[in-house]
Amino acid sequence: MDGTGITLSDVLARHARVRPEDLAFVDARRRSTFSQLNERVIRLAKVLSANGVRPNDRVAVVGLNCLELIEVWFATLRLGAVAVPVNFRFTADEIAYVLADSGSVAVVTDPACAPAVAHARTKAPSVSAILTMGDGLDDLVAAADGVPVKATVPADAAAFIMYTSGTTGFPKGAVLTHRNLYLHALSVIATLGLGSDDNCWMAHAPLFHVAGVSGMFPTFLTGGTVVVPPSGGFDPVAAVRTIVGERVTSCWMTPAQWQTVCALPDLRSWDLSRLRRVWWGAAPASTTLLRTMFDAFPHSEIIAAFGQTECSPITCLLRGQDALGKIGSVGTPMLGIEVRIVNDEMEDVPRGEIGEIVYRGPLVMKEYWNKPAETAEAFRGGWFHSGDLVRQDADGYIYVVDRKKDMIISGGENIYSAEVENVVAAHAKVAEVSVIGVPDPKWGETPMAVIVPRDPADPPTDGEIEKHCREHLASYKRPRRVVIVDALPRNASGKVLKTDLRREYAR
Repeated sequence: MDGTGITLSDVLARHARVRPEDLAFVDARRRSTFSQLNERVIRLAKVLSANGVRPNDRVAVVGLNCLELIEVWFATLRLGAVAVPVNFRFTADEIAYVLADSGSVAVVTDPACAPAVAHARTKAPSVSAILTMGDGLDDLVAAADGVPVKATVPADAAAFIMYTSGTTGFPKGAVLTHRNLYLHALSVIATLGLGSDDNCWMAHAPLFHVAGVSGMFPTFLTGGTVVVPPSGGFDPVAAVRTIVGERVTSCWMTPAQWQTVCALPDLRSWDLSRLRRVWWGAAPASTTLLRTMFDAFPHSEIIAAFGQTECSPITCLLRGQDALGKIGSVGTPMLGIEVRIVNDEMEDVPRGEIGEIVYRGPLVMKEYWNKPAETAEAFRGGWFHSGDLVRQDADGYIYVVDRKKDMIISGGENIYSAEVENVVAAHAKVAEVSVIGVPDPKWGETPMAVIVPRDPADPPTDGEIEKHCREHLASYKRPRRVVIVDALPRNASGKVLKTDLRREYAR
């Protein structure tokens, strides 16, 4: 893929020629073959061009999950422009930040988000056009001619700017190129040996999140069908009904979502034999949940996907029985990415010791948009610094110990919150837990456990957690305080917002 190489819009055009009547995408309202999708993308590209979109321009897309979002992406890419998915949960001010930071010249939105986008436009001077999905946009698309227009796009040109979740400060825009996403898809295909029997993908993720964007491309490249689930509250019964009805072969959800699916009393009455691969990611899964998933999906391979937006996103995979044989591991590095585990001096640490995992290779983003200082800091030494502290066992399996910023230092001792969380999560009364450091006048910091109980009427007591941890953790690692909550704060990708917890409790 040197020079002009293959782009994602090239793949769509080829599928439209080779398999025109095969089903490409499905959502709650529409079904689109490759030829139908390509025809609409060509016309939509004409509409965007008529509204001033040129090569390298940014087009922001704000809306609930639907097929139209994907059509806008491909139309944008066809023009050599850059798609900017925006979190539909953002306030008008947050949308304005993304529009202004990306310099988007056009915004395509749905009616639900249109008022916030209109307000955001007043603070984003680069925006010259707002198009709202629905009858008005459909009329413009229908009126456009079907003569293809396509820019010549280098493979290393930006395809998407994915704004990170912003758990600290303002979000940064990770620039993912056509090469990044194309080779990431090929890497997943090669690593897992995906074939014609893996022909229907569904990810219960929003289409502004990298799991929703990049996750579909392996199936898209192989000419399979992508099912786009609705946004909003997760309904486990509806999810299972869709898996069965659409004959989904691979499905991604967060551990919390899989937990609600596995808890369905009639799950075994559904025919899930077509579901070949059960994916999870974005948050840790407990040993108890993993065992439950193996029991609930005996015909499926259980796969953990680990990575981050800046790496397109998967860097490591944990497959099949390894998920039980290597409890707590995120697996081994995927094809196409170089991995090192280093200390603060960029020296490789010995196997078994803790260091930061750093990455290099064609799956790693091009840059942070408009942020040269942050880009230089992230790529110091020629490697992308993830911020994840890990160790690697003798077999090459990687275990995440903590985020660098989440490590607790108590009396000069390093405490890795993930280690404490794993122990507390094993208590019978604990459904979920997050551990943070809180100020202590004597030790500097001590651990605090924020717990969601399995039974709100019978939450674990401080004494029960202390007794449980006493058997597994050194005294300085044990939570000094336990807080019971109804739910943990999470971002759109399902990750716990420890910043919010610190703001609430670490005062």
